[in-house]
Amino acid sequence: MYLTPPLKRSPNQPDDDSRRTFLRRSAQLTFTGMALPTLLNLSAMGQAAAMVAPDGSYKALVCVFMYGGNDYANTVVTYDDPSYNLYSTIRGGGAGQTAGGIALAKAALTPTLLTPTTALPDGRQYAFHPSMTGLAALFNAGKVAVQLNVGPLVKPMTKAQYKGTDRTQFPVPPKLFSHNDQQSLWQSSSPEGSTIGWGGNVGDLALQFNSNRLFTCISVTGNAVFLAGDAALSYQVSSGGAVKIKAATDQYTYGSTLVKNAMLAITQQTRSHVLENEYNKVTQRAIGAELLVTAALTSAAAVDTTAAPNPNFAPFNAEVLRDNSLASQLKIVARLIAGRGALGSPKRQVFFVSLGGFDLHDDLVVNHVRNMRRVNDAMTAFYQSTELLGVASSVTTFTASDFGRTLSSNGDGSDHGWGSHHLVMGGAVKGAAFYGTAPPVSTSDTTAAADQWHVGQGRLLPTTSVDQYAATLATWFGVEEAELSGANGILPNLANFNNLPASAATGNIAYPRNLGFMNAP
Repeated sequence: MYLTPPLKRSPNQPDDDSRRTFLRRSAQLTFTGMALPTLLNLSAMGQAAAMVAPDGSYKALVCVFMYGGNDYANTVVTYDDPSYNLYSTIRGGGAGQTAGGIALAKAALTPTLLTPTTALPDGRQYAFHPSMTGLAALFNAGKVAVQLNVGPLVKPMTKAQYKGTDRTQFPVPPKLFSHNDQQSLWQSSSPEGSTIGWGGNVGDLALQFNSNRLFTCISVTGNAVFLAGDAALSYQVSSGGAVKIKAATDQYTYGSTLVKNAMLAITQQTRSHVLENEYNKVTQRAIGAELLVTAALTSAAAVDTTAAPNPNFAPFNAEVLRDNSLASQLKIVARLIAGRGALGSPKRQVFFVSLGGFDLHDDLVVNHVRNMRRVNDAMTAFYQSTELLGVASSVTTFTASDFGRTLSSNGDGSDHGWGSHHLVMGGAVKGAAFYGTAPPVSTSDTTAAADQWHVGQGRLLPTTSVDQYAATLATWFGVEEAELSGANGILPNLANFNNLPASAATGNIAYPRNLGFMNAP
Protein backbone atom coordinates (compact mmCIF):
# COMPACT_ATOMS: atom_id res chain seq x y z
CA MET A 1 0.00 0.00 0.00
CA TYR A 2 1.42 3.39 -0.90
CA LEU A 3 1.57 5.97 1.85
CA THR A 4 1.68 9.03 -0.39
CA PRO A 5 -0.88 9.85 -3.09
CA PRO A 6 -0.12 7.87 -6.25
CA LEU A 7 1.36 9.69 -9.20
CA LYS A 8 -1.43 10.60 -11.59
CA ARG A 9 -0.33 9.89 -15.12
CA SER A 10 -2.07 11.14 -18.20
CA PRO A 11 -4.63 8.61 -19.46
CA ASN A 12 -2.86 8.80 -22.81
CA GLN A 13 0.60 8.10 -21.45
CA PRO A 14 1.68 4.51 -22.27
CA ASP A 15 3.17 3.96 -18.81
CA ASP A 16 2.75 0.19 -18.79
CA ASP A 17 0.60 -2.65 -20.09
CA SER A 18 -1.17 -3.47 -16.87
CA ARG A 19 -4.71 -4.73 -17.11
CA ARG A 20 -5.82 -2.32 -14.44
CA THR A 21 -4.48 0.64 -16.44
CA PHE A 22 -6.48 -0.55 -19.43
CA LEU A 23 -9.60 -0.87 -17.30
CA ARG A 24 -9.10 2.57 -15.83
CA ARG A 25 -8.79 4.15 -19.28
CA SER A 26 -11.67 2.26 -20.83
CA ALA A 27 -13.96 2.97 -17.87
CA GLN A 28 -13.16 6.69 -18.08
CA LEU A 29 -14.08 6.71 -21.76
CA THR A 30 -17.26 4.76 -21.08
CA PHE A 31 -18.40 7.16 -18.39
CA THR A 32 -17.99 10.11 -20.76
CA GLY A 33 -20.14 8.42 -23.37
CA MET A 34 -17.28 7.58 -25.76
CA ALA A 35 -16.73 4.21 -27.41
CA LEU A 36 -13.34 2.60 -27.80
CA PRO A 37 -12.41 1.64 -31.36
CA THR A 38 -13.18 -1.97 -32.13
CA LEU A 39 -9.56 -2.72 -32.90
CA LEU A 40 -8.44 -1.43 -29.50
CA ASN A 41 -11.13 -3.46 -27.77
CA LEU A 42 -10.01 -6.63 -29.53
CA SER A 43 -6.32 -6.04 -28.98
CA ALA A 44 -6.83 -5.41 -25.27
CA MET A 45 -9.06 -8.36 -24.47
CA GLY A 46 -6.25 -10.13 -22.66
CA GLN A 47 -5.60 -7.07 -20.52
CA ALA A 48 -9.23 -6.70 -19.53
CA ALA A 49 -9.38 -9.88 -17.46
CA ALA A 50 -8.37 -8.06 -14.29
CA MET A 51 -10.78 -9.97 -12.10
CA VAL A 52 -11.89 -13.57 -12.19
CA ALA A 53 -14.99 -13.56 -14.40
CA PRO A 54 -18.11 -14.34 -12.37
CA ASP A 55 -19.80 -17.64 -13.15
CA GLY A 56 -23.18 -16.00 -12.82
CA SER A 57 -22.85 -15.77 -9.06
CA TYR A 58 -23.02 -12.62 -6.95
CA LYS A 59 -20.53 -11.32 -4.39
CA ALA A 60 -20.51 -8.31 -2.10
CA LEU A 61 -18.05 -6.85 0.37
CA VAL A 62 -19.48 -4.76 3.24
CA CYS A 63 -17.14 -2.60 5.30
CA VAL A 64 -18.36 -1.67 8.79
CA PHE A 65 -16.19 1.25 9.93
CA MET A 66 -16.12 2.20 13.62
CA TYR A 67 -15.10 5.85 13.71
CA GLY A 68 -13.04 7.09 16.65
CA GLY A 69 -10.82 4.09 17.31
CA ASN A 70 -12.45 1.02 18.85
CA ASP A 71 -11.15 -0.27 22.18
CA TYR A 72 -9.80 -3.70 21.21
CA ALA A 73 -9.22 -4.97 24.75
CA ASN A 74 -12.90 -4.75 25.71
CA THR A 75 -14.13 -6.03 22.34
CA VAL A 76 -12.13 -9.25 22.00
CA VAL A 77 -11.35 -9.81 25.67
CA THR A 78 -8.62 -12.11 26.87
CA TYR A 79 -10.26 -14.83 29.02
CA ASP A 80 -7.81 -17.50 30.22
CA ASP A 81 -6.91 -16.88 33.88
CA PRO A 82 -3.25 -15.80 33.50
CA SER A 83 -4.05 -13.35 30.69
CA TYR A 84 -7.33 -12.15 32.21
CA ASN A 85 -5.66 -11.43 35.54
CA LEU A 86 -3.03 -9.27 33.81
CA TYR A 87 -5.75 -7.50 31.83
CA SER A 88 -7.79 -6.87 34.97
CA THR A 89 -4.81 -5.53 36.90
CA ILE A 90 -3.82 -3.17 34.08
CA ARG A 91 -7.38 -1.89 33.62
CA GLY A 92 -8.19 -1.47 37.28
CA GLY A 93 -10.33 -4.55 37.87
CA GLY A 94 -11.44 -5.61 41.32
CA ALA A 95 -10.30 -8.53 43.43
CA GLY A 96 -11.73 -11.90 42.50
CA GLN A 97 -11.94 -11.07 38.78
CA THR A 98 -14.75 -8.57 39.31
CA ALA A 99 -15.37 -5.43 37.29
CA GLY A 100 -13.49 -2.28 38.18
CA GLY A 101 -11.88 0.69 36.46
CA ILE A 102 -12.40 -0.04 32.77
CA ALA A 103 -12.05 -3.82 33.16
CA LEU A 104 -14.99 -6.15 32.57
CA ALA A 105 -15.84 -8.86 35.11
CA LYS A 106 -14.79 -12.32 33.99
CA ALA A 107 -18.15 -13.85 34.89
CA ALA A 108 -19.85 -11.41 32.48
CA LEU A 109 -17.73 -12.83 29.66
CA THR A 110 -18.75 -16.47 30.08
CA PRO A 111 -21.85 -16.20 27.81
CA THR A 112 -19.68 -14.82 24.99
CA LEU A 113 -16.73 -17.20 25.40
CA LEU A 114 -15.35 -18.10 21.97
CA THR A 115 -14.69 -21.76 21.22
CA PRO A 116 -12.48 -22.04 18.13
CA THR A 117 -12.23 -25.34 16.31
CA THR A 118 -8.45 -25.20 16.85
CA ALA A 119 -7.31 -24.02 20.27
CA LEU A 120 -4.88 -21.13 20.50
CA PRO A 121 -1.31 -21.84 21.67
CA ASP A 122 -0.36 -21.56 25.34
CA GLY A 123 -3.95 -21.98 26.49
CA ARG A 124 -4.98 -18.52 25.34
CA GLN A 125 -8.74 -17.88 25.28
CA TYR A 126 -10.90 -14.95 24.26
CA ALA A 127 -14.48 -13.83 24.74
CA PHE A 128 -16.42 -11.06 23.04
CA HIS A 129 -17.78 -8.07 24.92
CA PRO A 130 -20.84 -9.18 26.96
CA SER A 131 -23.11 -7.18 24.61
CA MET A 132 -21.95 -9.28 21.62
CA THR A 133 -23.93 -12.46 22.28
CA GLY A 134 -25.20 -12.73 18.70
CA LEU A 135 -21.76 -12.39 17.15
CA ALA A 136 -20.31 -14.84 19.68
CA ALA A 137 -22.94 -17.39 18.62
CA LEU A 138 -22.07 -16.77 14.96
CA PHE A 139 -18.35 -17.21 15.74
CA ASN A 140 -18.98 -20.52 17.48
CA ALA A 141 -21.18 -21.59 14.55
CA GLY A 142 -18.33 -20.97 12.11
CA LYS A 143 -19.71 -17.79 10.51
CA VAL A 144 -17.36 -15.23 12.12
CA ALA A 145 -13.57 -15.15 12.36
CA VAL A 146 -11.29 -12.83 14.34
CA GLN A 147 -8.18 -11.30 12.82
CA LEU A 148 -5.84 -10.52 15.70
CA ASN A 149 -3.66 -7.41 15.94
CA VAL A 150 -4.07 -5.88 12.49
CA GLY A 151 -3.18 -2.30 11.57
CA PRO A 152 -1.39 -0.07 9.05
CA LEU A 153 2.20 -1.11 8.26
CA VAL A 154 4.48 -0.15 5.41
CA LYS A 155 6.52 -3.33 5.87
CA PRO A 156 7.03 -5.85 8.67
CA MET A 157 8.38 -4.09 11.75
CA THR A 158 9.72 -5.23 15.09
CA LYS A 159 9.74 -3.15 18.25
CA ALA A 160 13.49 -2.55 17.93
CA GLN A 161 12.99 -1.29 14.37
CA TYR A 162 10.15 0.97 15.51
CA LYS A 163 12.30 2.37 18.31
CA GLY A 164 15.25 2.85 15.95
CA THR A 165 16.02 5.85 13.75
CA ASP A 166 16.46 4.22 10.31
CA ARG A 167 13.22 5.34 8.65
CA THR A 168 14.58 4.61 5.17
CA GLN A 169 14.83 0.88 5.77
CA PHE A 170 12.08 0.72 8.39
CA PRO A 171 9.42 3.30 7.51
CA VAL A 172 6.58 3.95 9.97
CA PRO A 173 3.04 4.72 8.76
CA PRO A 174 2.68 8.51 8.74
CA LYS A 175 0.94 10.43 11.50
CA LEU A 176 0.28 7.50 13.81
CA PHE A 177 -2.42 8.03 16.43
CA SER A 178 -4.10 10.80 14.36
CA HIS A 179 -7.81 10.08 13.80
CA ASN A 180 -8.25 11.51 10.31
CA ASP A 181 -4.97 10.18 8.97
CA GLN A 182 -5.39 6.68 10.37
CA GLN A 183 -8.96 6.50 9.06
CA SER A 184 -7.59 7.39 5.64
CA LEU A 185 -4.71 4.91 5.95
CA TRP A 186 -7.15 2.08 6.71
CA GLN A 187 -9.36 3.05 3.78
CA SER A 188 -6.84 4.18 1.18
CA SER A 189 -3.22 3.50 2.26
CA SER A 190 -2.55 7.25 2.39
CA PRO A 191 -3.03 9.90 5.08
CA GLU A 192 -5.78 12.49 5.05
CA GLY A 193 -6.23 14.08 1.62
CA SER A 194 -6.17 10.83 -0.31
CA THR A 195 -8.70 10.63 -3.14
CA ILE A 196 -8.58 6.90 -3.95
CA GLY A 197 -9.52 4.01 -1.64
CA TRP A 198 -8.83 0.30 -1.93
CA GLY A 199 -12.54 -0.51 -1.90
CA GLY A 200 -12.99 1.81 -4.88
CA ASN A 201 -10.02 0.20 -6.61
CA VAL A 202 -11.66 -3.20 -6.15
CA GLY A 203 -14.76 -1.59 -7.64
CA ASP A 204 -12.71 -0.40 -10.64
CA LEU A 205 -11.98 -4.02 -11.51
CA ALA A 206 -15.61 -5.07 -11.01
CA LEU A 207 -17.12 -2.43 -13.30
CA GLN A 208 -16.82 -4.61 -16.37
CA PHE A 209 -19.19 -7.20 -14.85
CA ASN A 210 -22.00 -4.81 -13.87
CA SER A 211 -24.46 -3.65 -16.50
CA ASN A 212 -25.15 -0.50 -14.46
CA ARG A 213 -21.74 0.52 -13.19
CA LEU A 214 -23.02 3.32 -10.99
CA PHE A 215 -24.20 0.82 -8.38
CA THR A 216 -20.88 -1.01 -8.01
CA CYS A 217 -19.81 1.01 -4.95
CA ILE A 218 -22.54 2.20 -2.58
CA SER A 219 -22.16 4.19 0.64
CA VAL A 220 -24.96 4.46 3.18
CA THR A 221 -23.02 6.85 5.39
CA GLY A 222 -21.95 9.80 3.23
CA ASN A 223 -18.57 10.46 1.68
CA ALA A 224 -15.80 7.95 2.36
CA VAL A 225 -12.49 7.67 0.53
CA PHE A 226 -12.73 3.87 0.88
CA LEU A 227 -15.20 3.66 -2.05
CA ALA A 228 -13.49 6.17 -4.37
CA GLY A 229 -11.86 4.48 -7.34
CA ASP A 230 -10.04 5.66 -10.44
CA ALA A 231 -13.25 5.10 -12.38
CA ALA A 232 -15.73 3.67 -9.86
CA LEU A 233 -17.92 6.27 -8.20
CA SER A 234 -19.27 6.14 -4.65
CA TYR A 235 -23.04 6.24 -5.09
CA GLN A 236 -24.70 7.46 -1.90
CA VAL A 237 -28.00 6.42 -0.41
CA SER A 238 -29.44 7.13 3.01
CA SER A 239 -30.78 4.64 5.52
CA GLY A 240 -34.21 5.76 4.33
CA GLY A 241 -33.50 4.97 0.68
CA ALA A 242 -32.48 6.91 -2.42
CA VAL A 243 -31.39 10.53 -2.06
CA LYS A 244 -33.67 12.72 -4.15
CA ILE A 245 -33.16 16.04 -5.90
CA LYS A 246 -36.23 17.36 -4.13
CA ALA A 247 -36.79 20.46 -6.27
CA ALA A 248 -36.98 18.34 -9.40
CA THR A 249 -38.76 15.24 -8.11
CA ASP A 250 -41.15 16.30 -5.35
CA GLN A 251 -44.82 16.60 -6.27
CA TYR A 252 -44.67 20.28 -5.41
CA THR A 253 -41.84 22.81 -5.33
CA TYR A 254 -42.64 25.90 -3.31
CA GLY A 255 -46.21 24.58 -3.26
CA SER A 256 -46.56 24.61 -7.03
CA THR A 257 -46.51 21.88 -9.67
CA LEU A 258 -45.69 24.58 -12.26
CA VAL A 259 -42.51 25.50 -10.41
CA LYS A 260 -41.62 21.84 -10.01
CA ASN A 261 -42.09 21.15 -13.76
CA ALA A 262 -40.08 24.25 -14.62
CA MET A 263 -37.22 23.11 -12.36
CA LEU A 264 -37.33 19.67 -13.91
CA ALA A 265 -37.11 21.13 -17.42
CA ILE A 266 -34.36 23.60 -16.58
CA THR A 267 -32.16 20.99 -14.95
CA GLN A 268 -32.47 18.40 -17.74
CA GLN A 269 -32.83 20.23 -21.07
CA THR A 270 -29.96 20.32 -23.56
CA ARG A 271 -28.00 23.56 -23.25
CA SER A 272 -25.62 25.31 -25.62
CA HIS A 273 -22.98 26.03 -22.98
CA VAL A 274 -20.79 22.96 -22.53
CA LEU A 275 -20.59 23.21 -18.72
CA GLU A 276 -24.31 23.83 -18.32
CA ASN A 277 -25.01 20.88 -20.60
CA GLU A 278 -22.71 18.55 -18.63
CA TYR A 279 -24.29 19.71 -15.36
CA ASN A 280 -27.73 18.83 -16.71
CA LYS A 281 -26.47 15.42 -17.85
CA VAL A 282 -25.30 14.74 -14.30
CA THR A 283 -28.70 15.83 -12.99
CA GLN A 284 -30.44 13.52 -15.46
CA ARG A 285 -28.29 10.60 -14.31
CA ALA A 286 -28.96 11.43 -10.66
CA ILE A 287 -32.73 11.49 -11.20
CA GLY A 288 -32.56 8.26 -13.19
CA ALA A 289 -30.43 6.58 -10.52
CA GLU A 290 -32.86 7.64 -7.79
CA LEU A 291 -35.72 6.07 -9.73
CA LEU A 292 -33.77 2.82 -10.11
CA VAL A 293 -32.86 2.65 -6.43
CA THR A 294 -36.44 3.35 -5.43
CA ALA A 295 -37.60 0.61 -7.81
CA ALA A 296 -35.04 -1.80 -6.35
CA LEU A 297 -36.23 -1.12 -2.81
CA THR A 298 -39.87 -1.61 -3.78
CA SER A 299 -39.27 -4.73 -5.82
CA ALA A 300 -40.93 -7.93 -4.65
CA ALA A 301 -37.80 -9.31 -2.97
CA ALA A 302 -36.82 -6.09 -1.21
CA VAL A 303 -40.08 -4.39 -0.28
CA ASP A 304 -40.55 -3.95 3.44
CA THR A 305 -43.35 -1.86 4.86
CA THR A 306 -45.35 -1.85 8.05
CA ALA A 307 -48.40 -2.95 6.08
CA ALA A 308 -46.51 -5.75 4.33
CA PRO A 309 -43.45 -6.76 6.39
CA ASN A 310 -40.98 -8.87 4.49
CA PRO A 311 -39.79 -11.96 6.40
CA ASN A 312 -36.36 -11.56 4.76
CA PHE A 313 -35.78 -8.56 7.01
CA ALA A 314 -37.50 -9.81 10.15
CA PRO A 315 -34.16 -9.87 12.04
CA PHE A 316 -34.19 -6.06 11.82
CA ASN A 317 -37.01 -5.79 14.34
CA ALA A 318 -38.01 -2.68 16.25
CA GLU A 319 -35.69 -3.51 19.14
CA VAL A 320 -32.66 -3.87 16.85
CA LEU A 321 -33.43 -0.67 14.96
CA ARG A 322 -34.09 1.44 18.05
CA ASP A 323 -31.30 3.98 18.56
CA ASN A 324 -29.12 2.09 16.07
CA SER A 325 -28.11 3.93 12.91
CA LEU A 326 -25.79 1.07 11.93
CA ALA A 327 -28.72 -1.37 11.91
CA SER A 328 -30.72 1.03 9.71
CA GLN A 329 -27.79 1.27 7.29
CA LEU A 330 -27.27 -2.48 7.09
CA LYS A 331 -30.99 -3.07 6.57
CA ILE A 332 -30.87 -0.85 3.46
CA VAL A 333 -27.80 -2.76 2.26
CA ALA A 334 -29.72 -6.03 2.68
CA ARG A 335 -32.70 -4.61 0.76
CA LEU A 336 -30.46 -3.32 -2.04
CA ILE A 337 -28.86 -6.75 -2.34
CA ALA A 338 -32.31 -8.34 -2.45
CA GLY A 339 -33.42 -5.90 -5.15
CA ARG A 340 -30.21 -5.97 -7.15
CA GLY A 341 -32.05 -7.18 -10.26
CA ALA A 342 -33.75 -3.79 -10.53
CA LEU A 343 -30.32 -2.14 -10.30
CA GLY A 344 -29.11 -3.93 -13.40
CA SER A 345 -28.22 -7.28 -11.80
CA PRO A 346 -24.71 -6.35 -10.67
CA LYS A 347 -22.36 -9.29 -10.18
CA ARG A 348 -20.02 -7.51 -7.76
CA GLN A 349 -20.73 -4.75 -5.22
CA VAL A 350 -18.83 -3.00 -2.44
CA PHE A 351 -20.76 -1.29 0.40
CA PHE A 352 -19.67 1.05 3.17
CA VAL A 353 -21.52 1.65 6.46
CA SER A 354 -20.30 3.19 9.70
CA LEU A 355 -20.92 3.99 13.34
CA GLY A 356 -19.28 6.82 15.28
CA GLY A 357 -18.66 7.40 18.96
CA PHE A 358 -15.61 5.19 19.61
CA ASP A 359 -13.17 7.91 20.74
CA LEU A 360 -13.69 6.99 24.36
CA HIS A 361 -11.07 8.80 26.43
CA ASP A 362 -13.85 9.13 29.03
CA ASP A 363 -16.86 7.09 30.12
CA LEU A 364 -15.56 4.08 28.22
CA VAL A 365 -17.46 1.42 30.12
CA VAL A 366 -20.90 3.01 29.70
CA ASN A 367 -20.50 4.20 26.12
CA HIS A 368 -18.67 1.12 24.86
CA VAL A 369 -21.48 -1.10 26.10
CA ARG A 370 -23.93 0.91 23.99
CA ASN A 371 -21.70 0.85 20.91
CA MET A 372 -20.97 -2.86 21.13
CA ARG A 373 -24.68 -3.57 21.45
CA ARG A 374 -25.31 -1.58 18.29
CA VAL A 375 -22.55 -3.38 16.40
CA ASN A 376 -23.70 -6.78 17.63
CA ASP A 377 -27.39 -6.27 16.90
CA ALA A 378 -26.80 -4.70 13.47
CA MET A 379 -24.26 -7.26 12.22
CA THR A 380 -26.17 -10.25 13.61
CA ALA A 381 -29.43 -9.10 12.00
CA PHE A 382 -27.61 -8.44 8.74
CA TYR A 383 -26.11 -11.93 8.62
CA GLN A 384 -29.47 -13.49 9.44
CA SER A 385 -31.10 -11.52 6.61
CA THR A 386 -28.46 -12.69 4.13
CA GLU A 387 -29.29 -16.25 5.14
CA LEU A 388 -33.00 -15.65 4.59
CA LEU A 389 -32.20 -14.11 1.19
CA GLY A 390 -30.00 -17.10 0.27
CA VAL A 391 -26.85 -14.99 -0.20
CA ALA A 392 -24.99 -15.60 3.09
CA SER A 393 -22.06 -17.24 1.28
CA SER A 394 -21.97 -14.41 -1.27
CA VAL A 395 -21.72 -11.51 1.19
CA THR A 396 -18.70 -10.92 3.40
CA THR A 397 -18.82 -8.24 6.10
CA PHE A 398 -15.70 -6.99 7.87
CA THR A 399 -14.93 -4.40 10.52
CA ALA A 400 -12.36 -1.60 10.50
CA SER A 401 -11.52 1.38 12.71
CA ASP A 402 -9.03 4.25 12.99
CA PHE A 403 -6.85 2.26 15.37
CA GLY A 404 -7.01 0.22 18.55
CA ARG A 405 -6.57 1.90 21.92
CA THR A 406 -4.21 1.65 24.86
CA LEU A 407 -4.57 -1.32 27.16
CA SER A 408 -3.77 0.93 30.11
CA SER A 409 -6.51 3.12 31.53
CA ASN A 410 -6.26 6.89 31.67
CA GLY A 411 -8.63 6.80 34.63
CA ASP A 412 -11.96 6.66 32.84
CA GLY A 413 -11.14 5.50 29.32
CA SER A 414 -8.31 4.56 26.97
CA ASP A 415 -6.19 6.60 24.60
CA HIS A 416 -5.18 6.32 20.94
CA GLY A 417 -3.41 3.12 19.94
CA TRP A 418 -2.30 1.28 16.79
CA GLY A 419 -3.07 -2.40 16.21
CA SER A 420 -6.52 -3.86 16.92
CA HIS A 421 -8.62 -7.00 16.58
CA HIS A 422 -11.26 -7.15 13.83
CA LEU A 423 -14.15 -9.37 12.75
CA VAL A 424 -14.94 -10.99 9.42
CA MET A 425 -18.45 -12.43 8.95
CA GLY A 426 -20.18 -14.46 6.26
CA GLY A 427 -21.00 -17.88 4.92
CA ALA A 428 -17.72 -18.00 2.98
CA VAL A 429 -15.65 -17.18 6.08
CA LYS A 430 -13.60 -19.92 7.72
CA GLY A 431 -15.07 -19.04 11.07
CA ALA A 432 -14.71 -20.31 14.63
CA ALA A 433 -11.06 -19.40 14.30
CA PHE A 434 -8.49 -16.76 15.20
CA TYR A 435 -6.01 -15.58 12.60
CA GLY A 436 -2.72 -13.83 13.20
CA THR A 437 -0.78 -13.73 16.45
CA ALA A 438 -2.32 -13.34 19.89
CA PRO A 439 -0.37 -10.54 21.60
CA PRO A 440 0.80 -11.02 25.20
CA VAL A 441 -1.06 -8.91 27.73
CA SER A 442 1.30 -6.16 28.81
CA THR A 443 1.83 -2.40 28.93
CA SER A 444 5.55 -2.53 29.54
CA ASP A 445 7.96 -0.80 27.20
CA THR A 446 10.89 -3.16 27.79
CA THR A 447 12.73 -5.63 25.59
CA ALA A 448 11.28 -8.61 27.42
CA ALA A 449 9.68 -11.25 25.20
CA ALA A 450 6.22 -10.48 26.58
CA ASP A 451 6.59 -6.84 25.55
CA GLN A 452 7.82 -7.26 21.97
CA TRP A 453 4.50 -6.16 20.45
CA HIS A 454 3.73 -3.24 22.76
CA VAL A 455 5.05 0.26 22.12
CA GLY A 456 3.94 1.92 25.33
CA GLN A 457 0.75 1.87 27.45
CA GLY A 458 -0.31 -1.38 25.84
CA ARG A 459 -0.47 0.04 22.30
CA LEU A 460 -0.18 -2.94 19.97
CA LEU A 461 2.47 -2.93 17.26
CA PRO A 462 0.54 -4.73 14.47
CA THR A 463 1.67 -8.22 13.52
CA THR A 464 -0.69 -8.24 10.51
CA SER A 465 -0.95 -5.39 8.01
CA VAL A 466 -4.10 -3.84 6.60
CA ASP A 467 -2.59 -4.82 3.21
CA GLN A 468 -2.82 -8.52 4.07
CA TYR A 469 -6.32 -8.10 5.48
CA ALA A 470 -7.50 -6.27 2.34
CA ALA A 471 -5.74 -8.67 -0.02
CA THR A 472 -7.45 -11.68 1.56
CA LEU A 473 -10.87 -10.07 1.12
CA ALA A 474 -10.10 -8.87 -2.42
CA THR A 475 -8.89 -12.33 -3.46
CA TRP A 476 -12.17 -13.90 -2.36
CA PHE A 477 -14.00 -11.14 -4.25
CA GLY A 478 -12.22 -12.24 -7.43
CA VAL A 479 -9.26 -9.87 -7.79
CA GLU A 480 -6.37 -11.67 -9.44
CA GLU A 481 -2.98 -11.95 -7.78
CA ALA A 482 -1.29 -9.73 -10.37
CA GLU A 483 -3.70 -6.87 -9.61
CA LEU A 484 -3.10 -6.82 -5.87
CA SER A 485 0.39 -5.34 -5.64
CA GLY A 486 2.94 -3.47 -7.69
CA ALA A 487 3.12 0.11 -8.94
CA ASN A 488 -0.38 -0.03 -10.41
CA GLY A 489 -1.90 -2.56 -8.04
CA ILE A 490 -4.62 -2.09 -5.48
CA LEU A 491 -2.14 -2.63 -2.61
CA PRO A 492 1.33 -1.58 -3.81
CA ASN A 493 2.99 -2.30 -0.43
CA LEU A 494 1.63 -5.84 -0.36
CA ALA A 495 4.90 -6.93 -1.96
CA ASN A 496 6.57 -6.16 1.38
CA PHE A 497 4.48 -8.94 2.94
CA ASN A 498 5.24 -11.51 0.27
CA ASN A 499 4.77 -14.74 2.23
CA LEU A 500 7.68 -13.95 4.53
CA PRO A 501 8.49 -16.85 6.86
CA ALA A 502 8.92 -16.28 10.56
CA SER A 503 12.50 -15.31 11.37
CA ALA A 504 14.53 -13.20 13.77
CA ALA A 505 14.30 -10.32 11.28
CA THR A 506 10.50 -10.34 11.51
CA GLY A 507 10.29 -10.92 15.25
CA ASN A 508 9.45 -14.57 14.52
CA ILE A 509 6.16 -13.53 12.90
CA ALA A 510 5.18 -14.90 9.46
CA TYR A 511 3.60 -12.54 6.94
CA PRO A 512 1.49 -14.45 4.37
CA ARG A 513 -0.09 -12.54 1.50
CA ASN A 514 -3.34 -14.37 2.14
CA LEU A 515 -4.37 -14.68 5.78
CA GLY A 516 -6.55 -17.71 5.12
CA PHE A 517 -9.82 -16.63 6.75
CA MET A 518 -11.81 -16.92 3.49
CA ASN A 519 -12.79 -20.01 1.52
CA ALA A 520 -11.46 -20.23 -2.02
CA PRO A 521 -13.18 -17.78 -4.42
